[in-house]
Amino acid sequence: MVYIGCMALLGLFIGSFLNVVILRLPVMMQRSWDMQCRELLELEPIAAEKFNLNTPRSRCPNCGHLIRALENIPVLSYLVQRGRCKHCAEKISPRYPLIELFTALLTGIVAWKLGFGWQGAFAILLTWMLIALAFIDIDHQLLPDDITLPGLWLGLGLSLFALFTDMQSALIGAIAGYLSLWLIYHGFRILTKKEGMGYGDFKLFALFGAWFGWQQLPLIILLSSLVGAVIGIAMITFMGRDRQIPIPFGPYLAGAGWLAMLWGHEITTAYINSFG
Repeated sequence: MVYIGCMALLGLFIGSFLNVVILRLPVMMQRSWDMQCRELLELEPIAAEKFNLNTPRSRCPNCGHLIRALENIPVLSYLVQRGRCKHCAEKISPRYPLIELFTALLTGIVAWKLGFGWQGAFAILLTWMLIALAFIDIDHQLLPDDITLPGLWLGLGLSLFALFTDMQSALIGAIAGYLSLWLIYHGFRILTKKEGMGYGDFKLFALFGAWFGWQQLPLIILLSSLVGAVIGIAMITFMGRDRQIPIPFGPYLAGAGWLAMLWGHEITTAYINSFG
């Protein structure tokens, strides 16, 4: 219990960092693309303030007040300040402490399920990556290569030690994960003249293949498709969401992959016993 509590507490602070990643990484990518486009067009670069995960310091978007360390304690600072900027009293989105709590919860669950060891440590790292990917996709319909590609290579590297799966299953899984969604994407595009998903989804599915082997891919795609379809229909039916507005698939894929990591074999076994 002490280990689970310590990891959940660590998850709170990592959740605070993930808030920064979710907010800043898409902006960093956009600036990089703009710079590359200007270079290709042989235009003068635009002078801009240095912007990365560390610089500039976090500040209130309303008044520019620099957020000090005591104002940035996960969850606690939000509660003490009653969800408002200490300087101008502007409301702070509750999403920030909710992501911190969500990260702490999932971190604690992984620590409880897998215990202390290398497998648990890397599973927690993957959990943090998936949280960042899911929320970035919700905000921007984007799954950054800066996270998916290192995650994919890390999964292949871990297969050398058979931490989650063997090397052959991981390699086949990475190839099958990418190509399966790639084929579905192009088949859908040819039939409907529309794009049903993005290339980031292919890479994320390949990541899961690399981590857990090709054997877990059917479960992951079935779970993500089922949950995505149910939520999508509910949003259209009860919330009046426009059917023409695309719904990001990454969060469902990330959630299904996380469930497969912890309970994949149990879910598969239960299904086979029930319908096999």
